[in-house]
Amino acid sequence: MKKLLTVMLFLGCFLATAQKNIYEHKNFDDLSENHKVLAILPFLTNLDLKDELSKIEVKQLEEKEGYAVQNALETYFSQRKRKKKFSVEFQNIKNTNAILSQNNITYENIDVYTIKELSKILQVDGIISGNMDLNILLSKGVPTEFSLMDYFLGDSNYGRIGIKISDAASGKLLWKYEKKIDKKTGKNTYDLIDRMMKLATRKFPYDREKKKDRNKSRN
Repeated sequence: MKKLLTVMLFLGCFLATAQKNIYEHKNFDDLSENHKVLAILPFLTNLDLKDELSKIEVKQLEEKEGYAVQNALETYFSQRKRKKKFSVEFQNIKNTNAILSQNNITYENIDVYTIKELSKILQVDGIISGNMDLNILLSKGVPTEFSLMDYFLGDSNYGRIGIKISDAASGKLLWKYEKKIDKKTGKNTYDLIDRMMKLATRKFPYDREKKKDRNKSRN
C-alpha cells in the first residue's frame, strides 16, 4: 500500500510539473476555430557537444536532430489520429519539406520567415515548431545508466525541448510546452516525444476530450 501511494504521489508531482510547463492562449478556441490542417516544421537545434567538431559538422548534426524530432512528432500524431484523438489533420512532413524546398526555404534560413509567411506558403491553418538545446545526440539515444552522483554532478541533464503551436492568420502563439531532457525522459527521440506528449495529452489543445471539457465549462 505504501509503495502504491509513493508511486501515485510521484506521478502526481510529475504530471503537475508537466502542466506548469504548458502555456495556452486565453482565446485559443476563437483563434483556432477554423483550424483544419497543421504543418510540423523541423525543430531548430542548438548542440553543445564535448566532442571536437568543426562548425560545419555541428550544423549538420543540429539539422539531423531537428528533422528527427519533426519525424517523431509526425509518428506520434499519426498513431493518435488513428484513434480519432485529434480535431485537426497534420500535413505530411514530406510534403511540408518539399514545399519549403521549392520555395528556397532551408533549415538554415527558415527562422527568418514569419509564421504568417510559412503558413501561406504551406497553405495550412497553423504551425507546429520548436527549439532544442542539447549536449548529446538525442537521435543516437540517451544513456540509461543512472546513479545519484549524476544529479550532484549535473550529468543527468541533457538539455531542454520546447514545442509550440502558432496560428496562421494572426501569427500568435497559441500553445507551448517545455520540458527538460534527462535520463528519465526517454531513451531516444521517438521515446522522448511519445512520453512528453502523453504527459501533455490532456493539455493538448486539439485533443477531442479536452475540447469537450472546455465546451462543458462554457455551458
